[in-house]
Amino acid sequence: MQLGSLTLPRTAALAPMAGVADRAFREICVECGAAWVVGEMASAKGLGFGSQKTAELLSVTDGERPMAVQLFGREPASMRAAAARVAAEFTPDAIDINMGCPAPKVAGSGGGSALLRELPLAGEIVSAVAGATALPVTVKIRKGWDDDSVVAVEAAELFAQKGASAVCVHGRTRMQMYAPPVDLDSIAAVKRAVSIPVIGNGDVDSVEAAERMYARTGCDLVMIGRGALGNPWLFTQIDEWFRRGRRLSAPAPEERMAVLLRQVRLACGYKGEYRAMREARKHAAWYLKGWRGAAALRRRAGSLCVFEDLEALARDALDAQARGFGGD
Repeated sequence: MQLGSLTLPRTAALAPMAGVADRAFREICVECGAAWVVGEMASAKGLGFGSQKTAELLSVTDGERPMAVQLFGREPASMRAAAARVAAEFTPDAIDINMGCPAPKVAGSGGGSALLRELPLAGEIVSAVAGATALPVTVKIRKGWDDDSVVAVEAAELFAQKGASAVCVHGRTRMQMYAPPVDLDSIAAVKRAVSIPVIGNGDVDSVEAAERMYARTGCDLVMIGRGALGNPWLFTQIDEWFRRGRRLSAPAPEERMAVLLRQVRLACGYKGEYRAMREARKHAAWYLKGWRGAAALRRRAGSLCVFEDLEALARDALDAQARGFGGD
């Protein structure tokens, strides 16, 4: 997929996930073969107010490139100013506009997926951001707000006219949140309608699901969200299959724990141990999914406080697998 001067392989990218896909996890996913990563959404207004937290969300390291930062907001002027500042100060490879977030806190204030109900305004935002930077501008959308307002094709056509370099489509409406199964036909309809690249998103949790997404939609790139949680090797498996036709098995337990420890160690370095360890609780639970004794291990994960707690949990988890004790 061509995105500005970048040529992205037709494998898989990491979706933006607030509170989950932080810098440490993005770096791990790139190491595992992610073709592209998008950062956690950052408020254009927050950047304008000088928010340190917002600036942290927009920082880019060489270890996570190629990478897009993601902005959200509903005011063209603040989005334009934020895009110009982000391009100059944080030097991402692209800027992504969030028009897909279904969270009440975002959509309820008129941002994220709520903009799909105000396409003229959404178009102004895309035009403002694209006009503020030479970087490629992508837009992440859902297929619509609800079943009575499926507007993905109309939105994608408008955004292409307004200067977007690519559009990413999650094949559900905002009201559907993350169920029922993703509508691949809605993504295919967008691909047929526009000449800019289309990224397909939703329910990709295996090599087979990635193949199905490509085959059914004709999309230029597949994007993975929840399917990568605790499973960054999914990018390795997809990369090996599409590049070399090789099927890779799941990693050994020892490798899983080694990567979890590396991810959390990175997070501790970026955020400090106190914050990183509390955020690591959910990551540890995802890495342990399906293991012997997983229920008890997840309960322990929920009380992690210092890095040594995680090291002890990893040792005990590996011991439980080796000895065959416990059940979920």
